Amino acid sequence: MKRICIIIACLFFVPVISSFNNENNTIINSPYQAGENLTFLIHYGFINGGIVSLSINNDSILGKKAYHVVIDAKTTGIADVLYKVRDIYESYIDPSTDLPVKAIRNISEGRYKRYNEVLFDHESRTDSSLVYSQTSGLQVVPKNIHDILSGFFYLRKYYLPNDINQGEIIHILTYFTDELFPLDIRYKGIETIRTKLGKVECYRFDPVTEVGRLFKTENDMSIWFSKDKNFLPVRIRFDIYIGSIKMDLIRYQGIKYSFESLIKPAR
Repeated sequence: MKRICIIIACLFFVPVISSFNNENNTIINSPYQAGENLTFLIHYGFINGGIVSLSINNDSILGKKAYHVVIDAKTTGIADVLYKVRDIYESYIDPSTDLPVKAIRNISEGRYKRYNEVLFDHESRTDSSLVYSQTSGLQVVPKNIHDILSGFFYLRKYYLPNDINQGEIIHILTYFTDELFPLDIRYKGIETIRTKLGKVECYRFDPVTEVGRLFKTENDMSIWFSKDKNFLPVRIRFDIYIGSIKMDLIRYQGIKYSFESLIKPAR
């Protein structure tokens, strides 16, 4: 069941980070804004299996301003009959540090139910961070740890421009399902893909997958981001033992910049 949760978490991320000064004091422009709303269709071959919606809003937590990301995923059609999923992931991110303040995972998959809240404290200790999980209690973790969503957010903001070489692997450490969960993500280059919206020129990244029950090789997952200032997640593909599962962007609203990498089909 944990492996299913990890796949769903990977499917449902959308980057949410504001501009701030990085270690080199370089201003990084945010690729998104509050009000961005994206809708994705999950499909297995010709079968449409679910809808994922994402909203980004200004909010506050613990008396501080934050971005509140809500990702709502549900199965539809025959998939809903065979294995009903109603999952909600939430993340509150501090716009001044790009680090998570609170993460919520509300899982309903078939008969499996799980709800957990995790609070992140990056300030109390100089050499490490603290996380408090409702299910596992207080843990000491490496400094400036990400949750599973903010880790992908960090990727979108800092690695998608032309700062890395093809084949380079990015390492991001996250805290997920009450344990340290390393993300190793390989940059594969630029590709143009066909979608329901039209052709989209994209940056492709391949997270390194764990060989075992679901994946045959460590190269069985790919993510495509639009090659423009938005760096929108356009497609995610999993190649698992039963076949290929895709999640495609089908609707978008409130994006910060023009969707320049999209070539709409002629009418």
